[in-house]
Amino acid sequence: MRNNFGRFYPEAKPLAVDNGLKARSTRGAIGSSWWSKRFIAILDGFGMGSRLQRGRAYARKGQVISLDITPGLVAARVQGSTPRPYSVQICVGIFRDAQWEQVQQILNQDAWFVASLLDGQMPEDIERVFEAAGLSLFPASRRELSLSCSCPDSAVPCKHLAAAFYLLAERFDEDPFSILAWRGRDRESLLGSLHPIGQDTKTADGGTAEQEAGTPLEEALEGFYQSGPMPAGRSEALGTALLIDQLPSSGVTVRSMALEDVLRPIYRALQENR
Repeated sequence: MRNNFGRFYPEAKPLAVDNGLKARSTRGAIGSSWWSKRFIAILDGFGMGSRLQRGRAYARKGQVISLDITPGLVAARVQGSTPRPYSVQICVGIFRDAQWEQVQQILNQDAWFVASLLDGQMPEDIERVFEAAGLSLFPASRRELSLSCSCPDSAVPCKHLAAAFYLLAERFDEDPFSILAWRGRDRESLLGSLHPIGQDTKTADGGTAEQEAGTPLEEALEGFYQSGPMPAGRSEALGTALLIDQLPSSGVTVRSMALEDVLRPIYRALQENR
């Protein structure tokens, strides 16, 4: 570092932190999942790559004291060389409710997305869902990010911001839903809105599932193990047909294919090998 007289002097060492947040990665790249790697790659694409590396040592030494994600804001406290930790903020725009509703409608059209998210995974092509809604899951440009740190360093991002970015990437590894929370939709709200097409809570005649629940189990125990009548329009002649072909259409699609078409080869193999 150069002082006001044009001479170089050694950079001050950061003060040690007890129980700081340490990056799990001890060498090489930070971030293991495709979505955290994608996030870091986007930051590199914004020209932050060389500056981000300045904070890698801070992230691995545990200089980040805290890191919290709320809609539109990542707030962190990072210990530098002065006694008072620096305050770091990484801001991004959040999506409006109407925009999230559009995203949720698109998600519900593909059972693969629904199943992956309900399983706690982030589908690799989920970005195209946001693109179809005219949005970008990750920041699309440097202008979408508002960065600030209370340190005197004029570089943006400084090493304190860079350390927070790396810890944020690993937080995305731990919980991919934190990416969505940063954009304004928490896990519970999103998962509560997901249901594949064909699984509406309304029945065909406008009633509810609760109204058509049928006889309570405790009132039907006597005949519970007895076979019921054949569905209307079906007969014993169907016994040689595939079970999947004897059922009504579910209305569920998997990668634009009807669920029945996806399962039919499995049922056929089971029938041939029984």
